Amino acid sequence: MTNDSRSPGRNQWPTSMPPSTCFPPNQDSAARPGASWTHHYAEWVSAPVLTQVEDRVALITINDPDRRNAVTAQSSAALRAAIEAAEADSGVHAVIVTGAGKAFCAGADLTALGEATEDGLRVIYDGFLAVAQCTLPTIAAVNGPAVGAGLNLALAADVRIAGPAASFDPRFQKLGIHPGGGATWMLQRAIGPQTARAALLFGMRFDADTAVRHGLALEVADDAVAAARTLAAGPASAPREVVLATKASMRATATPGTVDLDMHRLAVDVEIGPQAMSIESPEFARRLAAAKRK
Repeated sequence: MTNDSRSPGRNQWPTSMPPSTCFPPNQDSAARPGASWTHHYAEWVSAPVLTQVEDRVALITINDPDRRNAVTAQSSAALRAAIEAAEADSGVHAVIVTGAGKAFCAGADLTALGEATEDGLRVIYDGFLAVAQCTLPTIAAVNGPAVGAGLNLALAADVRIAGPAASFDPRFQKLGIHPGGGATWMLQRAIGPQTARAALLFGMRFDADTAVRHGLALEVADDAVAAARTLAAGPASAPREVVLATKASMRATATPGTVDLDMHRLAVDVEIGPQAMSIESPEFARRLAAAKRK
């Protein structure tokens, strides 16, 4: 992972890039001697996930605005790579995840979802599960709609900050599909059983203000990323080992006797069979076709 260009001995983009570091996960600009700046820049802007490290905070952006940042196998793998690179970088103390353009994440790519087996579903889950498993503090800066798997991505973060255009929509039932990726557990953890059931069983969705009222988001901010950076300044200024240990302790004490990651894994395994079966149903195929026509 290329890191903050102000740190000595680290790979850097050309000096005409911004002072903070912007790059696709695992992109090493020094690995291609003679490659032009424009070549690197073209690769950067077309990457499915972008990372910017500044002031000990990694800003990770899902970068497919034309498709409303829908989850694909490629973007899911790139998100995991970005999270793991941030964890491996001793100069990163916190992570912010957001979406490029007007959407946070519109959910799984419909074609991939329609063809998914259990193994394919786990590929779709992998990116947001990396966020859920991240040892660093994580913030979802929800700049627009977070739908289905996109809601899972937001729920995977420790904290959610909503922009004015943010919305949180499970959408599973409307599409004729069983929730997956641990959605049933993550929603109940975030907003309690009654509101989670209102969302998953009755189709309740949340705008930014409603999300705050129910505890789904911490606050509404005109600029969700800027507000997330302000919040992330706390762990950024603290000793990294203290930050890591505090998050580990909170995971272990949320439900004494178990670690929340174990509960999430159980939820994923409970949900994946019914979700895979629902994908094979004629009703899902009909609803999927209708959604694709929109």
